[in-house]
Amino acid sequence: MNYYSLNKKAPDTSFANAVIKGLAPDRGLYFPKKIKPLPASFFKNIDQFSYSEIAFEAIKQFVSSDIPESKLKTIIEDTLSFDFPVVKLNDHISTLELFHGPTMAFKDVGARFMARCLGYFNRDNNNDVTVLVATSGDTGGAVANGFLGVKGVNVVILYPSGKVSDIQEKQLTTLGQNITALEVDGVFDDCQDMVKKAFLDESITSNMQLTSANSINVARWLPQMFYFLFAYKQLHHHHDDIVFSIPSGNFGNICAGMMAQQLGLPVKHFVAANNANNVVTEYLKTQDYKPKSSVQTISNAMDVGNPSNFIRIQEIYGNDFNTLKTYLSSYSFSDEETKQALKEIYDLYNYIADPHGAVGYLGCKSYLKTHKNAHCVFLETAHPTKFLNVVEHVIQTKVALPPQIRAVMDKEKVATKISNYEDLKAFLLKS
Repeated sequence: MNYYSLNKKAPDTSFANAVIKGLAPDRGLYFPKKIKPLPASFFKNIDQFSYSEIAFEAIKQFVSSDIPESKLKTIIEDTLSFDFPVVKLNDHISTLELFHGPTMAFKDVGARFMARCLGYFNRDNNNDVTVLVATSGDTGGAVANGFLGVKGVNVVILYPSGKVSDIQEKQLTTLGQNITALEVDGVFDDCQDMVKKAFLDESITSNMQLTSANSINVARWLPQMFYFLFAYKQLHHHHDDIVFSIPSGNFGNICAGMMAQQLGLPVKHFVAANNANNVVTEYLKTQDYKPKSSVQTISNAMDVGNPSNFIRIQEIYGNDFNTLKTYLSSYSFSDEETKQALKEIYDLYNYIADPHGAVGYLGCKSYLKTHKNAHCVFLETAHPTKFLNVVEHVIQTKVALPPQIRAVMDKEKVATKISNYEDLKAFLLKS
């Protein structure tokens, strides 16, 4: 499988090189040259396959011969060491819980898969690789945990000061070893811009090998297809018209669902549920794509004003606006609406959601107003205890801390403060 740059000004490359480089030389995101649908019999008989077998069938064409099949199966087994349950709320709405991994966020899947792929590619390399990643919340903790102790890999995480939850900050600043956290005086988009700029700075790249573990990296992005397939396995006997509502920030998650659709997953529609950072919601109304500065919300992992992966979504649907609208709806919701949804979910269904899941739930409700026969699944992307101040205040109930969260609560934060790109550059070059 070869990959091409969506900026169309760089040579095609392999899966391995796309993972190691992260971004193409022309600053474009890599995209697979072709997508071969799985046979219809695969989905008809999906009950016969384990999660690991489903994941292997979904990902193997994108990895190709860069990783031997036996090793790829081991990587998948290691990645999927936790469950992905669907919880029914009512006849038309369910939630897919993606928080049962080590850092209690959906990004555990992509981070663990990428870490193991990069570890394999770097197995005989004496030169270290530096994973440079920006986070608006959960990416940092998932990447830190996924890459902790991986031979020959150093991780540098940029996060916006004061704009991630206390627990999220603990998860990315307390591990030590090969993990370093940089606390940025700015917003997530500033962090992401710094990362992208570093990749194009020859004074850095000539001295060290950089790669990214954001969803711009194909090994972080593509494995997110897995859990859409897992949800289908759990639901297809009971519902014909399954729709996914995805809390959307950088749009890697929903884009992965659309890739699963390209593989043949019998899902006709997706809902991008936005908070106040609603660039895509406005685009689908106006056909005018206007990135803007991100604003801070209680669903902070979605505080992205210029989502990187939207260009991949456009590519999937042939850069045709009308085709895109056939498969994608988008709605945006305020913090106050999100809080009301948290309370409603708890009061009606005795279910504790996190703020991102609550936005996804609101996306379901909006879509179902005009599609009454659909069954809408919203993604519960992080455990509610990551947002205790918001959740407990809204539902007026104490939420028990799971072991994964208790393990980091009392650890000491270690982070280096930076203000601008020159600070980042100086830090990298002295590392």
